[in-house]
Amino acid sequence: MSEHSPKIICTTVLVETSPQAMPLGAACIASSIKATKTLESFCVELVDFSREDESFQKAVSLGGEERAAQMIAQSLAKSKPFAVCFSVYVWNHVILDKCAGELKRLLPECVTIAGGPEVTANPMNFLNMDFTVAGQGEVAVPALIEHLAAKDGTADESPDGLIFQILGVYATGSKNAAHPLSVFRATPCSPESVSSPYLDGTLDVSKYGGALWELARGCPFKCSYCYESKGEKKIAYFPLARLEKELELFARKKIPQVFVLDPTYNANKDRAMHMLKLIQKKAPGMFFYFEARAEFIDRELARAFAKIPCCIQFGLQSSNPEVLKKVHRTLDKKQFAHNIGFLNETGVTFGFDLIYGLPGDNLQGFKNSIDFALSLYPNNLELFCLSVLPGTNLHDDAAGYGMVWDENPPYHVICTPQFSKRDLASAQKLAEATNLFYTQGRAVPWFNSVLYALKEKPSTFLWDFAIFCDSRACGHSDKKSAEYITNLQKEFVRGKLQAKKLNRLVPIAEDLILMHGALGQCTFDGTESSFATNYHPDDVMSEYAADLDFFARNAGKQKCRVRVFEGKNGVDWRTI
Repeated sequence: MSEHSPKIICTTVLVETSPQAMPLGAACIASSIKATKTLESFCVELVDFSREDESFQKAVSLGGEERAAQMIAQSLAKSKPFAVCFSVYVWNHVILDKCAGELKRLLPECVTIAGGPEVTANPMNFLNMDFTVAGQGEVAVPALIEHLAAKDGTADESPDGLIFQILGVYATGSKNAAHPLSVFRATPCSPESVSSPYLDGTLDVSKYGGALWELARGCPFKCSYCYESKGEKKIAYFPLARLEKELELFARKKIPQVFVLDPTYNANKDRAMHMLKLIQKKAPGMFFYFEARAEFIDRELARAFAKIPCCIQFGLQSSNPEVLKKVHRTLDKKQFAHNIGFLNETGVTFGFDLIYGLPGDNLQGFKNSIDFALSLYPNNLELFCLSVLPGTNLHDDAAGYGMVWDENPPYHVICTPQFSKRDLASAQKLAEATNLFYTQGRAVPWFNSVLYALKEKPSTFLWDFAIFCDSRACGHSDKKSAEYITNLQKEFVRGKLQAKKLNRLVPIAEDLILMHGALGQCTFDGTESSFATNYHPDDVMSEYAADLDFFARNAGKQKCRVRVFEGKNGVDWRTI
């Protein structure tokens, strides 16, 4: 292939620079174009931009997202591509549409094509894209490019803007284009026929420090707030032979972490067990992130998860079964807690997702969900404002629930009959405080011990922390250092205990915060530290410290200087 070969660029703007945000969607399209024999004359390139890039942030500081879009377009235009394929999500919809407009100004003959979740939701909701592809694009996009190459950049179309004989492809710039009454998605791709962007070299995991690993597509559930509510109701699994080769590649590249893309990893227990054994054999020591359903967890599966370094995220969303019914989810709280107990029993790290603003829910219901979730000792709690995403069943039903939402990305709910604007603002403040104190602060080992001593519910405690942060202008959403968060935790907990005349518990509470904070940070990024404690660290880390009152009455104080470090067998501590 010569330097004069016509070029196709697949691109996107990432929400952040991390392995969890790598350009897998754009890479899959690039890989499928490369694998199409009739397009061998084209040079295919994957180009990604990140909102955290210095050049991106500089452009935004000079002229907002308009300037950033111009910067991206200028970069893409340098090689005079025949076509640019944009991978569009909630966080980059606006900027990529602006970028496409600037690109058309610079290169009027360049074809702009958009795909991704935002396109599938509404293929006509773009001002500057020539074509959009709804649904999976690995077959539809190469077919469109073949068509355009044969027609010198033009396309035959039907009266509603849908490209003839290429299901899921729309001509948004067409004089006939109109919002379709229903969106026709591209025919789902057979996983056996889809090329791997990892195995063909399109996507280099070394660049991103990790991988997004797609094991399956589709979801058997119909949660109405999710794009999949109108998608395939069955799961299509990628071939085990391909997955094994990808896993071996990850191991050779020695990447530290893998985010597994399978919305219900444990829907098929036999396959889940097989994959866990394969991971244990092929990639020991590599950390894996899974999404799973708690109703499918049993003791055998929990023990299998415990044999590899991993974290499992569960979409709890709400602890109110009646609220969940409105979005087509079910919850048996007793069974949920019972199954999560298998994970606590085996020492598996896990976390929960909660959504505030769901139809039928209110601020007190959101607080109740936080209380239920934190009673089960999750490692993290991810709290989100409801997005009424176009193309979902919830979007169709929302007006009937009396919901008001922003019609622009990220489509957040503004208010509901039960959740006022003021209450949603309070929920956001509580969510930010929970993230800072509990999740970023790695508080799980000692959090419930402090609450037990205070006789407070988690939501009450965390709301008070939100007020505490406001009084100090902490800025919940800003990235804080581990030391800063630890000092905040110590000051807040000290004040809470003293207010209830529990001064005798302050020394052990502060030691717990210091020890677990240092151990968590060293485990996370290898940071070593030293600090003073009121008790011997071996006593602080014993099971007796779980009951602060018992410990304070029975343990002897011993001022120590403690060093936390990475030892031969993992993170360790010693007195110095």
